[in-house]
Amino acid sequence: MTDEQQLVQYSCFILRHEHTNFFLTAQPPNQPTSLLSSAMRESLLLFSLLALSPLLALSSDPPFSCDPSYPSSRNYAFCNAKLPIEQRAQDLVSRLTVEEKIAQLGDVAPAISRLGVPAYKWWSEALHGVAYGGRGSTNYDGKIKSATSFPQVILTGATFNPLLWYKIGEAVGTEARAIYNSGQLQGLTFWAPNINIFRDPRWGRGQETPGEDPLTTSKYAALFVRGLQGDSYQGRHVPVLKASACCKHFTAYDLERWGNVFRFTFNAVVTAQDLEDTYQPPFKSCVEDGQASGMMCAYNEVNGVPPCGDYNLLTKIARQEWKFYGYIVSDCDAVKVIQDYHNYSKTPEEAVAYALKAGMDVNCGSYVQNHSASALQQGKITEADIDRALHNLFSVRMRLGLFNGNPTRYKKYGSIGPDQVCSKEHQNLALQVALQGIVLLKNNYNLLPLSKPQVSSLAVIGPNANNAELLVGNYHGPPCINITALQALQGYIKDTRYVAGCGDAACNTSVTIYQAVQVASSVDYVVLFVGLDQNQEREDLDRYSLLLPGSQKDLITSVAKVAKKPVILVLLCGGPVDVSFAKSDPKIGAIVWAGYPGQAGGPAIAQVLFGEHNPGGKLPLTWYPQDYTRIPMTDMNMRANPATGYPGRTYRFYKGETVFPFGYGLSYSNYSHKFVSKFEKLYMNTVINTQGTKIAHSSDHYHISEIGLDACEKLKFPATVRVENHGPMEGWQPVLLFLRWPNETNGRPAKQLIGFDSVHLKAGEAAHVEFAVSPCEHFSRVTEEGKRVIDKGSHFMMVEQEELEISVMD
Repeated sequence: MTDEQQLVQYSCFILRHEHTNFFLTAQPPNQPTSLLSSAMRESLLLFSLLALSPLLALSSDPPFSCDPSYPSSRNYAFCNAKLPIEQRAQDLVSRLTVEEKIAQLGDVAPAISRLGVPAYKWWSEALHGVAYGGRGSTNYDGKIKSATSFPQVILTGATFNPLLWYKIGEAVGTEARAIYNSGQLQGLTFWAPNINIFRDPRWGRGQETPGEDPLTTSKYAALFVRGLQGDSYQGRHVPVLKASACCKHFTAYDLERWGNVFRFTFNAVVTAQDLEDTYQPPFKSCVEDGQASGMMCAYNEVNGVPPCGDYNLLTKIARQEWKFYGYIVSDCDAVKVIQDYHNYSKTPEEAVAYALKAGMDVNCGSYVQNHSASALQQGKITEADIDRALHNLFSVRMRLGLFNGNPTRYKKYGSIGPDQVCSKEHQNLALQVALQGIVLLKNNYNLLPLSKPQVSSLAVIGPNANNAELLVGNYHGPPCINITALQALQGYIKDTRYVAGCGDAACNTSVTIYQAVQVASSVDYVVLFVGLDQNQEREDLDRYSLLLPGSQKDLITSVAKVAKKPVILVLLCGGPVDVSFAKSDPKIGAIVWAGYPGQAGGPAIAQVLFGEHNPGGKLPLTWYPQDYTRIPMTDMNMRANPATGYPGRTYRFYKGETVFPFGYGLSYSNYSHKFVSKFEKLYMNTVINTQGTKIAHSSDHYHISEIGLDACEKLKFPATVRVENHGPMEGWQPVLLFLRWPNETNGRPAKQLIGFDSVHLKAGEAAHVEFAVSPCEHFSRVTEEGKRVIDKGSHFMMVEQEELEISVMD
């Protein structure tokens, strides 16, 4: 081949990989640079720079490997899409030098130019829409300039509508792939969902989760992951992922910064009982039911061991017990935290060894890349440890179709383009989620809904009324639209008058309260928008108080005193606030919680207030009184301890007064619930003896581990609830099925959610909602040793005030 021919081939190779930025070192396979003449190399560099300068700015092709037009691709087994992923990944790893391998162990993975493997960035965010954040984050400066921003997850949880959760994941995954196909995203691995339990009401990141209940969080995890990764609602194995989801933060992570304790230094002391029935179920479901392809290990220690260095957690439980198939990433710089904050290791090399040998695959940050070579030299790790990690990493990239040639030409996801971002369907979905999530907490005198003909003038007051940024919470991207509550209400009532009352949610000045009072006294109706914002609760920021910040209470009560009619209070916040004063004040006629409702939040609130939508959301977490803040955030125990006065946590174990309980929510309609099922006795051995075996059990309970999976399947039975809407409006009604025991001894919960769904009913309409009840899962409790057992005797299924007793016996 002549120099000229080599120059053309070499330049074409570079042009196909312009996004990887490795043209200074790139070379065609089987053509070492040493064989190129000096003059040719200089010409090549100049030609490449001139050729690439416009393409780097204008090209819309995403990065990929194994271009079929690249002749050597046919010689690589890792490029053969017909081979099993495991074989392809093994082939690629076997071709790498040690230096190349180590370079792949950070979230910014450089190109392997001699093999045509482009650079990859593992860190992208998609908590409730494709978001800013992460080194692989979306570049919204191209053709796509926004993405659908769904409500913050805590409000989504309040819908108790599993199908909506799946559809959100599906929409986010589609928009992610569209942005990637357009060349505006440098990775398809998204570090969402956040499925830690909202254990303490002060937690700044509780807003990112679906709430405090393990079953709710578990189901959300599985369905969001299925949707995002391109799976079906029911769940099946998908050979090519639309996008990759990552369950975080594994495990028992729910403290940011409280007193002198923060997440890098916190040792979460958790009992085996609490791990099994509270902290671990969402992750187990995310893996087993959702088939997530990613997991993130947390910053904090759990019982003295950093999760990113815990072989039992990452390998024995996640990979061996739950059969996790994917990659495990550290939270950002969590391996460095092992050394610098936990002092769990003596050297950086030892920290790297703990992480890699535990089963972590990639470090968010460069710490593992920087210290793996010396760890290898010191014998702390072996090349096999690195190979294991790289096998998992490249397997996920291959499952995403990024080693099958240009993904825009791939028949399954290649046609997903910009027209599917901010689509009408996705924006309508964002509105529906906000509408179904909004919770009506108080409605004295049937103040709501308002009637437009009867409202001649309206005052909109409060620091959260006209804050567009507030609506989308945290971990968000630029929304397709963003209409504030004020703007939406101005579309309903021409004479709408606005006073902020405070500069922001901190409300540190009461200068404009006088103005708010003046306006409130002059109009027919008043709506106050108060609550929190990201300066009050967020990542790295927990709260110390459950009260409304600053002078917000003064603003509310001052306005309520002079208003002509009882005022309407709209709370925009993720975590709960103690509004006991408003609950009992007759001058405050209605209270609405709208979370952080996303891009459609303003219109959704207006539709609820004016009766265009019948609210049906239910609180996904307990709202505690301010007195609860006397409890240390660092106490991870779920169960109450009467001896010490510790009141317990969440609706399952808390012994104390609430402002509003878990599952609470009013409606403009009246609903009734009645069990249709007549199933009243569960004969354990009669059911299981069809297998010719007899259950081993103690005098008062059966051990789940001894029953077995097949027998547990045979024990399942349906429970049907008739729900009727007695009017006057149609609406969505979440149906929550609980189980309680005759008493709360032996660590039993006061009650436990075992099933839920949401049904839409017209006024006067009734429907049957059927739940699949699995006694092994739903009737079991966890012993102090962390083992699941089913008690003999009575169990009570409950829906609202209805109960059905089920007797468990031999």
